[in-house]
Amino acid sequence: MSRVAVVTGAASGMGRTIGRYLADRGRRVALLDLDGDGAERAAEELRARGARAMGRKVDVADRAAVDQALGDVRAEFGPIEIMVTSAGLDEFESFTKISIAAWDRMVAVNLTGTFHCLQAVVPDMLAARWGRIVTISSSSAQSGAARMAHYVASKGGVVGLTKALAVELAPHGITVNTIPPGFIDTPMARRAEAAGHLPSIDAIAARTPVRRAGTPDDVAAACAFLCSDEAGYITGQLIGVNGGWYL
Repeated sequence: MSRVAVVTGAASGMGRTIGRYLADRGRRVALLDLDGDGAERAAEELRARGARAMGRKVDVADRAAVDQALGDVRAEFGPIEIMVTSAGLDEFESFTKISIAAWDRMVAVNLTGTFHCLQAVVPDMLAARWGRIVTISSSSAQSGAARMAHYVASKGGVVGLTKALAVELAPHGITVNTIPPGFIDTPMARRAEAAGHLPSIDAIAARTPVRRAGTPDDVAAACAFLCSDEAGYITGQLIGVNGGWYL
């Protein structure tokens, strides 16, 4: 029987593409997102391709909602053995103007939301003595980024959480890795470009060593490998998908 995979932030962008890659590899896939309609549309597309897929609305910052959604996944598909945490929030603001509410929401979604999802599924993996966890962090946690202190701090926390869990869970057959993407051409990036928060995508691509922007497929291909049986000796790693930045 195929393994059960959950992807958060799966209504669009990297999360949606990761869900497709896992489904194409025979996984039963649950797509979770605050945009529940978008998650269900993504699941419908996968079902049209012959996959077993479901979509659910969930705010990863709400532990009760996470537990409910994962309970639905178990009821339909069974225990969860693969978790990819792609749900995330970004914002641009100078450090002195970041409100406490904005800081708290950023940490709640990006870091605490990751914690909620992982803590809720690890018991399934411990019982199976097999598991694959991939967190989606950010290359900004390696390089820093102006006007994004709260975002960078939250993603740096994701990197630290990943490394801690990798050490703790390795004896149980569970690997835990993080992908810190470089610049990826996603709807979120396009919104930031349109708002004037980022240079043009073409300008960023011209400065990237491989001379193009990344795509969700670039991230999804790396993620699918890290979720495979063949990746069992890789854990606690930052797998940079960044076109040559931050080498």
